[in-house]
Amino acid sequence: MASTIIPARAVIPFLVGMMLLTGVCNTLLTKYQDNQCVRNCDDPDPKKRAHFEQPVIQTLQMFVGEMGCWLVVGILKLYDRFVSSSASYQPLPADDDVAPRRAADNVSVHSTTALNGNKTTSVLKGWRVCLLSLPAICDILGTTLMNAGLLLVAASIYQMTRGALVLFVGLFSVVFLRRHLHLFQWLSLVGVMTGVAIVGLAGAIQPDKKVSSSSATGEIEGDALRVIIGVLMIAGAQIFTATQFVLEEWILERSEIEPIRVVGWEGLFGFLVTLLGMTVLHFAVGRTESGKYGPFDMVEGWRQFWEYRAVFVSSLLIMISIGGFNFFGLSVTRSVSATSRSTIDTCRTLFIWIVSLGLGWETFKWLQVVGFALLVYFTFLFNGIVQPPFEFLRVREVEELLPEEPIEHH
Repeated sequence: MASTIIPARAVIPFLVGMMLLTGVCNTLLTKYQDNQCVRNCDDPDPKKRAHFEQPVIQTLQMFVGEMGCWLVVGILKLYDRFVSSSASYQPLPADDDVAPRRAADNVSVHSTTALNGNKTTSVLKGWRVCLLSLPAICDILGTTLMNAGLLLVAASIYQMTRGALVLFVGLFSVVFLRRHLHLFQWLSLVGVMTGVAIVGLAGAIQPDKKVSSSSATGEIEGDALRVIIGVLMIAGAQIFTATQFVLEEWILERSEIEPIRVVGWEGLFGFLVTLLGMTVLHFAVGRTESGKYGPFDMVEGWRQFWEYRAVFVSSLLIMISIGGFNFFGLSVTRSVSATSRSTIDTCRTLFIWIVSLGLGWETFKWLQVVGFALLVYFTFLFNGIVQPPFEFLRVREVEELLPEEPIEHH
């Protein structure tokens, strides 16, 4: 690994920067793909033009990107076999302080010990690796709902609404993983939900029009309704994502498996299940008169995918960005902490918002700034990055909600 040659402190800024870059690219590329016209593009009436609205295909391409983690596993295997074992390489002498830190970093990266420290129990041995299909199915439901919601809202509103995830992860961790939350953390969850609600309200009050057309009252109300439905879909999707996170945490605590392999297995299972579901929905819904040209018309979806260069190229870039985001995010968690990863993800929201404003995909809204500020503050408060404002809420040490951050795919 690079950490055996380059000091860990020099690698961490690179990992953080690449995680931020790939995360921002992932959301923006998906929104860019949604904006591509794929039918009746020459029609002078913008209302008759159809854009790429295929959330199921977008879910499938996400799992293809995750399966790309097997390429990383293979490359690392080849590196260990042909490069690390080379007798011609002699590492430079390290001082007493640096050497143990490098050794510890190598152990962390290559560790296959269960997260609870138990080396004798593994729930994923043999055919039981199929248990990873359960979080993969949750990922399918959550990602498809979020991709569908992204069709209805701006990219920044999408990213901010995903902040509701911390609420459901907190609740599920208390119920199923027997975690303990302090009073200020419960108040933080309420604050996060308030921020999400304000973001959704900002989008409903001042909706960004999907097409340039007349500003009739009925149309404005329709745009507001689209935003509300989109926000509810994205927020609801966090229930499935939180379930996925808790399942992954439970499995990793009882398994001897590298997390990057977890991403690869989930990508494989998710790809197979999604492809099967697409086929069934195509024959059940997509071939009907009402389902024609819709998100379940697999033939039309693949036609759009292959015939339109912008859609095809953006799909390839999304696959790369998803695989990179998973890899760099996992490396950040291993090298720094899960709390740092949560902080970086909040910064990702800010960058997405700034780029969306610069590209003209949405307009500036002060109420959205208020909602985002609440999201940032209460997320930092929940993770112990900032102290509670009142003395009676403060505790000596804040336990991370998920000591090893579960695999995040979006």
